[in-house]
Amino acid sequence: MNQTPKIALEEHFCAPGFNAYSAPYTRALPAEFVAKLDARLADFDDQRLSEMDAGNIEYVVLSQTMPGVQAEADRDTAVRRARENNEFLAERVSRHPHRFGAFAHVAMQDPSAAATELERTVVEHGFKGAMINGHTLGRYYEAGAFDVFWERAQALGVPIYLHPNAFSQAPALLEGMPVLQGAAWGWGVETAGHALRLLFGGVFDRFPRLTLVLGHMGESLPYQRWRIDSRFAAYPSGITLARKPSEYIGSNILITTSGVCSAPALLGAIGELGAQAVLFSVDYPYESTAQACNFIEDAPLDDRTRAQVCHGNARRLFKLGSPEDLALLQF
Repeated sequence: MNQTPKIALEEHFCAPGFNAYSAPYTRALPAEFVAKLDARLADFDDQRLSEMDAGNIEYVVLSQTMPGVQAEADRDTAVRRARENNEFLAERVSRHPHRFGAFAHVAMQDPSAAATELERTVVEHGFKGAMINGHTLGRYYEAGAFDVFWERAQALGVPIYLHPNAFSQAPALLEGMPVLQGAAWGWGVETAGHALRLLFGGVFDRFPRLTLVLGHMGESLPYQRWRIDSRFAAYPSGITLARKPSEYIGSNILITTSGVCSAPALLGAIGELGAQAVLFSVDYPYESTAQACNFIEDAPLDDRTRAQVCHGNARRLFKLGSPEDLALLQF
């Protein structure tokens, strides 16, 4: 029985026309499965809310499913379509403002435009930050050209959720092994590597109040903190950081439980990062809402820690206030 109130923040939808960007990822799947997936991604009012109610999920932050405009080759088109996506989402959120929040969709092809769109959606629509679906056409975001975006996110005080993407070019190790290139392994490796590029590229030193969120129990990074510190100290490769690498993971980098329903993994992540750095999520509709909710209820946590992971950390991160305040949220 799901007693604990929950807030979830890796919960996907698909705006009209954006499934074309996802086609390279879905064309190998059975047509019947894709049809059901598309129906769930397009639903805001029926099954989504029903599953939230059954799991005692009070509030979710919605985001465009991957890859979205991160796969768009034309910069101007990417900027335009990101705005269209955000306007579509704002209208859907307005139907259930006490149940839904939103992450902006941004076109990192143009970092200045992405910063402007992030600010517009936060100020005009009350969006809670942005979700970026990994690299943009093979470009990662640690270079100075992207500082205008990171600076704006820090100034606004909103988190950026870094979601997986496929490798722009699969490494030789994974060639001929599509099972390893996707969500089972490769996407997590790509995302963890991207987060480390930001860390070692000095993004968090330049913007020390910036918050990055990683899903899937941190894409393995919580369990590598000691090793990363040890080997960086031995082989810094000319890089200087203000703190140990591990000290950014759990402070600037927070994680969610999305897509990992393992109590030992959860306990390990809390042990490494502290309960204040771990937030509940489902990864709807790619994972089971019921399974995710049952997992977090059954995990061997004390009531205070369970509440902190399920909703307390999200309330702090998104400045949501008390459970009663959620019912009063308006955009």
